[in-house]
Amino acid sequence: MSSQKHPDIVVIGGGPAGMMAAGRAGQLGRSVLLLEKNSTLGKKLLLTGGGRCNLTNRKLLTTKIFIEKYKKSSKFLFSAFAQFGVEETINLFSRLGMDTKEEEEGRVFPISDSASSVLSTLVRYMREGKVEVRTNAGVSGVFVDKDAKLFRIKMKDDSEVVAKSCILATGGVSRPETGSTGDGFLWLKKIGHKVTDNDMALVPVALSDVWIKKVSGVALEDIKLTTFQNGKKQKSQNGKILFTHFGISGPTILNMSKEIGELLQDGEVTVMLDLFPKIDHGELKKKLQALLISESNKKLKNTLAQLVPASLIVAVLDIAGMDGEKINRDVSHDDRMKLVTLTKAIPLHVKGLLGANKAIISSGGVDLREVNFKTMESRLVPNLYLTGDVLNIDRPSGGYSLQLCWTTGYVAGNSSR
Repeated sequence: MSSQKHPDIVVIGGGPAGMMAAGRAGQLGRSVLLLEKNSTLGKKLLLTGGGRCNLTNRKLLTTKIFIEKYKKSSKFLFSAFAQFGVEETINLFSRLGMDTKEEEEGRVFPISDSASSVLSTLVRYMREGKVEVRTNAGVSGVFVDKDAKLFRIKMKDDSEVVAKSCILATGGVSRPETGSTGDGFLWLKKIGHKVTDNDMALVPVALSDVWIKKVSGVALEDIKLTTFQNGKKQKSQNGKILFTHFGISGPTILNMSKEIGELLQDGEVTVMLDLFPKIDHGELKKKLQALLISESNKKLKNTLAQLVPASLIVAVLDIAGMDGEKINRDVSHDDRMKLVTLTKAIPLHVKGLLGANKAIISSGGVDLREVNFKTMESRLVPNLYLTGDVLNIDRPSGGYSLQLCWTTGYVAGNSSR
């Protein structure tokens, strides 16, 4: 498209927020051009939810309670979510032919269990709206022509795209191989926006414990993690985790990773893993004692399998310095107490957070006071709309990040002109 034929709206970024914004604007009869730097759309979207795409969360049924998950940002979000929230998202995908299913903790996935279904649905939505999509379209700069009241988008091939409105959906800096390299923040700073430097918000945690590699791939549910620094308790959270070859991942640790990163700036951090958060030491001691007595002639490692996840037994015995071949009747009182204490607080020594290449999302972005959330329009630059990870909004894992993209993208597309 030459600069002589102007679209009404140019959308920069072919991720979830960009495609939602472009589709909605196109549905309203506006001419829309979407620019995507990659050769294909939705590269990061295809990675979400382990490739299954956890597109939203239905656990919290009211908008007010739902947006509280976004913590300090929640006070800004109500007007946007009141226009397009969880149910509107599910209904839109259903109308477009993609049914969904709800799993534990309210997580919503496509029936197909494939993120490609979500991507193809968004492509269909844009096609309905006659959105023009240009891939391999790297942008080098966004400039505001105040006199002409136009945006001049400079392309890396030295061409120019001119539009009346611009929707920025360039994402943050997580998973840079998907195209999220923070370009949008540089452009926003140049045109006057205050941008908080990006950091990793949902990211796996690397551990220095050698035994971790022995349990790679093991998933644990209904556990409790508690962070400690200098022997002082910091924060606890219940949920599930996944051991990897480098440390731990999974929803619970991802949601704690930002706080862990902040604590690391002041020194070493240890995370205590409680395998039995629903019972206290006394009750656990009674259960272990009863097992050892009822199976007094069996080996300790075999009996422990009834209490501790089998995949962790070798690691637990190694940490405790105990011989799993020992017969139960020979296990001393001190050893029993050692096992109880350990399984209620297995120390995980934090080595650090993985980098942007492993982060689910990044924190940081445009100061929310500079955005009108009724329209997603910049308060500083008329007809500039900001969506998704461009905004400085922290959120937990579990569908909340993509819902933010759907909501802000829809409202931006609905409001742009």
